[in-house]
Amino acid sequence: MKYILVTGGVISGVGKGVVASSFGTILKSCGIHVTAIKIDPYINIDAGTFSPYEHGEVYVLDDGGEVDLDLGNYERFLDITLDKDNSITTGKIYQQVINRERKGEYLGKTVQVVPHITNAIIEWVEKVASRPVKNSWDDDSPGSIPEVCIVELGGTVGDIEGRPFTEAFRPFSRKNHDSFCVAHVSYVPQPHATMEQKTRPTRQSVKELQDCGLLPDLLVCRSEQPIPQPVKEKISDFCNVGIDEVVCLHDQSSIYYVPLMMEKQGLVQYFHKRLGLTFNLPPPRNFMQNWHTLVEKLETVRQELKIALVGKYIKLHDAYSSVIKALEHAALAANYKISIQFVDAENLERTMEKSNPDLYHASWLKLCKSDGVIVPGGFGKRGMEGKIETCKWCRTAKKPFLGICLGMHAAVIEFSRNMLGLAGASSTEMDPRTIHPVISDMPGHTNVDLGGTMRLGKMKTVFSSNHPDSIMLKLYGSKESIKERHRHRYEVNPDYIKKLEANGLKFVGTDEALERMEIMELDSKVHPYYVATQFHPEYLSRPMKSSPPFLGLILAAGGKLNSYLNEGCTLSFTDTIFGESQVSSTTSAGSESSPSLHVMSQPSASEKVTSSLSDLHIPI
Repeated sequence: MKYILVTGGVISGVGKGVVASSFGTILKSCGIHVTAIKIDPYINIDAGTFSPYEHGEVYVLDDGGEVDLDLGNYERFLDITLDKDNSITTGKIYQQVINRERKGEYLGKTVQVVPHITNAIIEWVEKVASRPVKNSWDDDSPGSIPEVCIVELGGTVGDIEGRPFTEAFRPFSRKNHDSFCVAHVSYVPQPHATMEQKTRPTRQSVKELQDCGLLPDLLVCRSEQPIPQPVKEKISDFCNVGIDEVVCLHDQSSIYYVPLMMEKQGLVQYFHKRLGLTFNLPPPRNFMQNWHTLVEKLETVRQELKIALVGKYIKLHDAYSSVIKALEHAALAANYKISIQFVDAENLERTMEKSNPDLYHASWLKLCKSDGVIVPGGFGKRGMEGKIETCKWCRTAKKPFLGICLGMHAAVIEFSRNMLGLAGASSTEMDPRTIHPVISDMPGHTNVDLGGTMRLGKMKTVFSSNHPDSIMLKLYGSKESIKERHRHRYEVNPDYIKKLEANGLKFVGTDEALERMEIMELDSKVHPYYVATQFHPEYLSRPMKSSPPFLGLILAAGGKLNSYLNEGCTLSFTDTIFGESQVSSTTSAGSESSPSLHVMSQPSASEKVTSSLSDLHIPI
């Protein structure tokens, strides 16, 4: 087994997750089987109880693991399925060691950080690294044994929380020198006062890493502007790494450029030599062709759609990371650029009209100017009335709408109040004493302990035979059932289902027991696209395989959904490339390759990464 440890210095949030994912992408393109592990030094057992403002969204895996959003990057880039053990936290390690101590497994010895905690860390890594990993599109496959395990250590080198982990890898790296590579990601700032890139923070972070007993084999330098050769040479000299072992990544318009930027700087040859991996060199001419085609598409798409995202955590966009990525994937598949308009749900409420009318009307104006609306998942009553008002406006104005989890609850509450005449209809989450609990807590799911007590993970949804004209049924390729990931504690109250359906709100998908409502929609004759799901389809969206509900929203927003459905769910659109020529693509829905990723022959995207985009300053 080969290992790549990704550490970070200077500041957090420098892009270690994208760097680790890009390493995996390059290796997987070489035919190497890859797995990934994320280490988070916090004491929490998992990310399930975090506020999104702490670490961004909580990403959910097939087995119900609630993990850091970086595992979402791993799955999307590598198109693999991970499980909760691919996420390591200090809390998990200490819990395991304490349980062993209680059972007497340490034979009465004093339990210490070294060697007991550090040994437990390495045991966990080695155990997970040896597990077969499945491709995300093949649930029935036993998976492949990985050849390389990429381990990302969260936080920054020198943090007290991370010291047990660096101490664990210190002897491990020495014993496995030829199979272990340390990639250190550092930020190279450029103060506006001098407009000169400073290498001191990188040199200091490398020193911190060396103090922990780890020597960097590869330096990945993040910066806003391209790093010139003299600065690169200075970093090489002072940090004791070769010039070809300094990889420079400046800001780009999309994270999907990163693997190509790395490949252009010789990462394939480096990993082949450093880790002794067996694959053919030089790479074939069509190496990473899917990624070249993907970024070429990003450069050539011109027509833009505005999608309003109505939520309560919009101050931190990472709180909706998977939703944003799913919108981007779907837009690219349908040949659109996406402009996401973030709208605070609280600003849409009637109380805001009185307290801050300017903000109220500005928020509604942003919503009204959008081509489509999405109300994503969430918890708590803050902003709920604004989401309900959003659902009402989308339903009556016939604006394309997608609700996810809490967004579905808001849509059901709004319909119950305004179409069924159930004044005061609500969710027991928001109002435990409501006289019309159209959304209620699920039997058997406790609200006492919040961590890991929801309905979590990948579960089957069965389409109802009573609704053969369902839009969602067609978008999913007319399958009898599908599997999507869930994260919820409340559901549509079964006592109100018949009355809701009798008034036009169709529940076209349920769980296997036909008890829990999974998909709802309005008839296409009544509304072009008014759809909501109890599950979270964003978790299974991939750059080259967009999620059907998101694709439906984008197509409806662009006025192309009907033609898409009438043509048997195939895309056949024309795009103007730089205003000179046109391209058409036609591919069946549900295929592994995205239907929009066939574009006209253009110069290699890797050739354009360092030239045409060198003046972009959007963080990766």
